[in-house]
Amino acid sequence: MSALKILVIPGSLRSGSLNAKLAAVAAHEFVQMGAEVTRVSLSDFPLPIYDGDLQAKSGVPKQAINLKRMIGAHHGVLIVTPEYNSSVPALVKNTIDWLSRVQDTHESRGDVFKGRVFAIASASGGRLGGTRALAALRLILTACHATVIPNQLALSFADQAYDEMDHLKHAADSEALKALARQLIDISQRMM
Repeated sequence: MSALKILVIPGSLRSGSLNAKLAAVAAHEFVQMGAEVTRVSLSDFPLPIYDGDLQAKSGVPKQAINLKRMIGAHHGVLIVTPEYNSSVPALVKNTIDWLSRVQDTHESRGDVFKGRVFAIASASGGRLGGTRALAALRLILTACHATVIPNQLALSFADQAYDEMDHLKHAADSEALKALARQLIDISQRMM
């Protein structure tokens, strides 16, 4: 059987992002569990704000097609999103909006979501850890017919959650991340 492939997508481009840091920790956890991991930055897939007129005129941007194919080459996907105004940031929503429009030959629009398992996580300096963004992201992905695992990670007080080596320093946070990683791997393996 081929190696299980997991794609990790941080939903923030900000330098020093708490969510990019959590994505790095999660990627390491997946590797420890035997998965082959790819971590990307959405800065490598720049997309205009979704506009149906732009799509009708120019088609789906090449970067959306490239990211769709990157997702399609993996069995599972972890999206680590910040929370802006109690929801997902425009970067994450816009990326999903474009991905849902990609249609390769012999596919329906948005097929990339249907055959893939998704996990979601968020890191925030506040006490809720991005839970409202996770609820919104789960709703968006489910509307795209994605399988989203039940476990999720909302990392509270994330600005204080790491040690000097950028490892999670609280056992409860580490265990929650391990449970999420284990569940994504297990369900992805069953769907291979």
